Amino acid sequence: MKKDEIFVIYGTEYKKMTIELLEACKLANMIGDRRKRIGIKPNLVSPSEASYGATTHPEVVEGLLQYLKEHGFSEITIMEGSWIGAKTKEAFKTCGYDTLAKRYGVALVDAQKEKSVTVDCKGMELHLCNCALQVDYMINVPVMKGHCQTRITCALKNMKGLLPNTEKRRFHTMGLHKPIGHLSMGIRQDFILVDSICGDLSFEDGGNPTQMNRLFAAADPVLCDAYVCRLLQYQTEEVPYIGLAEKLGAGSSDMDKALVRELNMPEHMIKLPDKERVMKLREMTEDVDSCSACYGYLLPALDMLEKEGLLKDFPEKICIGQGFRGKSGKLGIGNCTKDFQYTLKGCPPTEQEMYQFLKNYLKEE
Repeated sequence: MKKDEIFVIYGTEYKKMTIELLEACKLANMIGDRRKRIGIKPNLVSPSEASYGATTHPEVVEGLLQYLKEHGFSEITIMEGSWIGAKTKEAFKTCGYDTLAKRYGVALVDAQKEKSVTVDCKGMELHLCNCALQVDYMINVPVMKGHCQTRITCALKNMKGLLPNTEKRRFHTMGLHKPIGHLSMGIRQDFILVDSICGDLSFEDGGNPTQMNRLFAAADPVLCDAYVCRLLQYQTEEVPYIGLAEKLGAGSSDMDKALVRELNMPEHMIKLPDKERVMKLREMTEDVDSCSACYGYLLPALDMLEKEGLLKDFPEKICIGQGFRGKSGKLGIGNCTKDFQYTLKGCPPTEQEMYQFLKNYLKEE
């Protein structure tokens, strides 16, 4: 497989599809030396089953493990750190990765418990988990999803799971896009196997999965994310970290020169959700440096209220984020707005807690 290629396969037998895709890409030849230490980075943002649209299907990683084992690779580690507010250990169990690791005899590392090291990522110092730097070949297995703050999340952003929680919070104070761009120079991505089976194309925490029954692979994370933009009908300029990663030297976003090789064709057309819906919900919030988990729970909570017809006359914007620490206001979500008149504490509060809090607030107004 070359840097300018993207291989795509469709179907419903996910493990079998994975193996067929990897054979077509000739992954074993790409890795080379069987003694290499291989890292596998799925997306286990929270403890929710893959059918919910937020986490990497275990069948895909199982297909990857079977392929690697059959080709003589034995030094394999699955590594992940869930987002702030969720425990990776619970995600491993709920998503079936603890069972998978035992079955195939591979290591399972909770990045939330890893020590970190400071790395110069081409002009920006970032704190990275040790496990991310202790592999010879990194295989990224993200879910193709929408994201309420960055529009999309796939290859480049998925590496954020290999940061300590303190660094995840700091990313949001820096506006997400710039540090994600520089992160591409700190953690290697040698091969990207994308779970595009039923990702939620609106919310990164799932709940509104879009059935696509697709996997695709790339060797360039920048090109991979540019392809995701094309699939979701965004311009790459709408996702600034893609251009920044390209400028820093992480890859190319030039889809005009890319070779997309579909191994088969989908049985049905894939209907995209109304992406403007998320943008309308965002207009109801005042977000200043909020963490992904906190903001990622708020928008689905607002979505539930909107479907009940409760947002038509909402009295004011909802404040959220680290930028409101020590400040006062009327309505806020999370510990960062603890000095507000009406506030819901938690770091973060759950989606259901936010929904009920806002519903009660509307009744009082």
